[in-house]
Amino acid sequence: MLQYNRYIFILFLGFLSFLPLGMEAQVDFNKTPNDDLGEVEDKKQELFFEALKQKAIENYDRAVTALLKCIEMDKSQSVFYYELGKNYNKLKNFGAAEEALKDAVKMEPTNEWYANELFDVYMQQKDYKRAIRTVEDIVEYHPKYKEDLAHLYFDNKEYKDALKILDELDEKRGVSSSRDHLRNQIYAATGRKKDQIENLEDRLESNPDEETNYLALIYRYSESGDNEKAFETAKKLLEIKPNSELVHLALYKFYLEDGQTQEAIESMKIVMGSLKVNPEAKTMVLSDFVNFVKEHPEYEADLVEATTLNLDSENGKSYEGVANYFLNKGDKPKALEYFEKAYQVDSGNFGLLKNIMLLQLDLKQFEKVEAKSSDALLKYPSQPLFYLINGVALNQLGKFNRAAEVLETGLDYIIEDTKMESDFYNQLSLSYTQLNNTKKAKTFSDKAKQLESTN
Repeated sequence: MLQYNRYIFILFLGFLSFLPLGMEAQVDFNKTPNDDLGEVEDKKQELFFEALKQKAIENYDRAVTALLKCIEMDKSQSVFYYELGKNYNKLKNFGAAEEALKDAVKMEPTNEWYANELFDVYMQQKDYKRAIRTVEDIVEYHPKYKEDLAHLYFDNKEYKDALKILDELDEKRGVSSSRDHLRNQIYAATGRKKDQIENLEDRLESNPDEETNYLALIYRYSESGDNEKAFETAKKLLEIKPNSELVHLALYKFYLEDGQTQEAIESMKIVMGSLKVNPEAKTMVLSDFVNFVKEHPEYEADLVEATTLNLDSENGKSYEGVANYFLNKGDKPKALEYFEKAYQVDSGNFGLLKNIMLLQLDLKQFEKVEAKSSDALLKYPSQPLFYLINGVALNQLGKFNRAAEVLETGLDYIIEDTKMESDFYNQLSLSYTQLNNTKKAKTFSDKAKQLESTN
């Protein structure tokens, strides 16, 4: 019996640690009875402890039974109704949970724990209107929930009320990225792009030294098709903050469209060398740079320089973009150089590995191909292409026995690819021809011809 009482005591202490400050004073189960009510207090204590124990082991029905008996004995304790509501909520008995929690909130309207549990009951039923009313009550005593209320208004399509709260919070606390995100969602949902721009213009006017205000306004002007204002805003930012790097994400495009080629190239170089610009944005800029150089090959040296300025070691796509440019141009050595740089950054990229080995084959770098394809087969043991590449390299290096062995192994991994299968047979025919096994050489040659004739 002593061990059981000790367990219950520890369990109750754990419960008290989760109650709001002051709540534990509501039910003084530790006072020494000094009148005829002592027996009642003992019984309440026993029932309340039993309810906590049953809830802890997820016997919510039994917890409810114990709590109802507690309330029958004493209707003045809000914590009884709170715990009763929580257990009903667990049982998905939302009607009973609501009633119990409303009683708790009525007794202690400033208690955010009670209101939060009632809010959860409404949210589980997707009853947004009553959930909003609950949070409105919480906000009256706990203003920190105001931003949550704005989100609820948004979810319930009460956009005007949501914007009103965001304006109040911005005025009181200053702007924040989370509120701006919600504000932009509201403008997008309502199509109020003009209001969105006016809000940003007001911000810029009240705080003309804040770089983010310019950048946000440039983006919104561009999005609405007002490139002239966007360009003017970008140039104004550059005047105020000549060391700004992020502004060049917008400037390079405006310069290109305005025919200011040299300025555009300088802006692109600043972007590529910036530590503030993320890899995705750099990839986008480099793609534009590559497309520009395709039309104006005289600026190829600037493109190469821009990639050397790229200080972001995780941006393998930048190198890959330049590699594809040189590949399309027919400059295979340069393409290989940049594919290898990209692979150093992104060694798990299957496509890069394939491109490197195919270019090495074209450039007759057979020893490198053999080594790289052997490593690739350890990593990708079921990829038939790498068996084929390895077999080609081995044939070119005169290692015909090994080539035949690798190629025959790789055949087992081909799935519905007659072109690749034909390539395998041609290489096997070459291997066996060099090994003076004319019978096998002819067999594989005939198989290759048969597949080629059906294509």
